[in-house]
Amino acid sequence: MHLSENEGIEGNTFVVTGGLGFVGSALCLELIRRGARQVRSFDLRHHSPWSLQLTNHGVRCLQGDLTSKKDVENALRGANCVFHLASYGMSGKEMLQFSRVDQVNINGTCHVLEACLEFGITRLVYVSTYNVVFGGKEIVNGNEALPYFPIDDHVDPYGRSKSIAEQLVLKYNGRPLKNNIGKCLYTCAVRPAAIYGPGEERHLPRIVSMAKLGLVPFKIGNANVKTDWVYVDNLLLALLLASMRLLDDIPGKEGRPVAAGQPYFISDGSPINTFEFIQPLLKSLDYDLPQSWLAVSHALYLAKIFWAVYSMLYPLLNRWWLPQPFILPAEVYKVGLTHYFSYLKAQQELGYVPMVSPREGMAATISYWQDRKNKSLDGPTIYVWGIIFIGMISLFASGWFPPIGPVPLLRSIGLMLFRSMFGIRLAFYLATAAHIGEGMYAWRLAKRVDPDNATGWFWQTFALGFPSLRLLLKRAKKVA
Repeated sequence: MHLSENEGIEGNTFVVTGGLGFVGSALCLELIRRGARQVRSFDLRHHSPWSLQLTNHGVRCLQGDLTSKKDVENALRGANCVFHLASYGMSGKEMLQFSRVDQVNINGTCHVLEACLEFGITRLVYVSTYNVVFGGKEIVNGNEALPYFPIDDHVDPYGRSKSIAEQLVLKYNGRPLKNNIGKCLYTCAVRPAAIYGPGEERHLPRIVSMAKLGLVPFKIGNANVKTDWVYVDNLLLALLLASMRLLDDIPGKEGRPVAAGQPYFISDGSPINTFEFIQPLLKSLDYDLPQSWLAVSHALYLAKIFWAVYSMLYPLLNRWWLPQPFILPAEVYKVGLTHYFSYLKAQQELGYVPMVSPREGMAATISYWQDRKNKSLDGPTIYVWGIIFIGMISLFASGWFPPIGPVPLLRSIGLMLFRSMFGIRLAFYLATAAHIGEGMYAWRLAKRVDPDNATGWFWQTFALGFPSLRLLLKRAKKVA
C-alpha cells in the first residue's frame, strides 16, 4: 500500500542516538522538515559541526552516554520512534578499545531496547553494518538470507559487537510493551554500505589526510575487487522508509508491519573498486594515488604489525597526539576483498530506490572538499617535511656540533659540497635567510588570497621554504 512521504512522522516525537554525527544530524533535520513534533539528538558529544544548525531548526540536543541507563531513559521517555545510530569502534584507534566497543555497541543497545519497552515506544530502527555477515570471505551480490558471520571469527571487536547488537534488536521485535497493553515494540535493522557525502566524518577525511601527506603508497587487493558505497541522502531515505514500514496501524496491515524483525542491505547499487571510487575526489584535490598494488596477504601482515604496536600503546589510544594507525586487519578486508549486496529486499518491502546517483553524490562530495581545501592551509607531503627538516638539521650539525656520532660523516659531506667550514656555515645562514624571506613573502601574499590562514602559511613556509610557497602561489593563481 502506498504511504505518504510523511507517514508516521508528522506529529510524532523521535530520538536519534548519535544525533550530532554526520548521518544523525542530517536525519534530525529531515525529520524536522517532514513535520515531526519533536526531534531529540542524543549524543556523547556536547557539540559538533552541526550543533548550531540543529539548534536553529528546533532539534533538542541532549548530551549523554549510551552506557548510562539513566541517560538513555531520560532521552527516550515520551518518544514514539527511535533511530539507533550511535556506535563506537568503526575505524582507526577506536577499533582497539575492546571494552568501550562492547559497552557502547552491546550494552548501550540493551539500554535502548529496555527503555523502548519501558516507555511504550513502538518503533526502533537500528543502523547496523555489512560486517554482521562479512568477515574476510568474498561475497558477490549477497542478500539478507546470508547467515551471520561466526562471532568468534571476527577480526575486530566492532563487527562482532554490531552482530550481537543486531541480533538482539531483531529478537526484541514483537515483544509487548510494559505499560501499553496490546501494543508491541517493532524493530528492524538497516545495513548500510560505506557512507559518503559532504561532511562525512570517518572514511573520506582519513583518506584525504593520508593522501595529502603522501601516505597512500599502494592500493590493496586488485582492480577487480568491488565494494558498495551509499550516499547520505539515499541512506536517509532508507531509514525513513524503514520507520514507516514499522507502523502497525496501516489499513489492511494492522498488527503486521512489513519491516518488523527484518534486516535490509542499503547501497547506491553500483559496486566499484574503492580506489577507483575515491580517485576522482583525490584528483580534484591535486593528490595522487599510487599505481602499484599490494596483495591482501601482504597488507594483512602489515596491518597485524600495526595492530600489535597499537595494542601495546592501549593506555595512550585516546591521546590526541597519537596518530591513527596506517591500516588494521578489518580495514584490509574492507578494501581488498569483494563484498557487495543487493538492495532488492529493501526495494520490494520498503520501496527503497536510490534518489541520488553515484555520479551526483561524488560531484557534491568533490565540491564540498574543494571548498574545504580552499579554506584551509594546504601543505606538501610528509616526505618533503622530512627532507627539509633533516637537511637543515644536518647542515647545522656539520657546521657547529662537536665531532661525535654521525657528525664527522655529515661534516665530510658538507666539506665536499661547500669546500670549507666557512662555506658550510654560510650555506646554513643563506638557507635560513631564504626561509625567513619566503615566509614573510608568503604571509603578505596569504593576507590577500587566504587571510584566515596567513599566520599558518608564514610558519609553514618558514619551516619548509619554497615547497610550501609553491602551493600558495598556485592558490594565488587560481584566485586571480
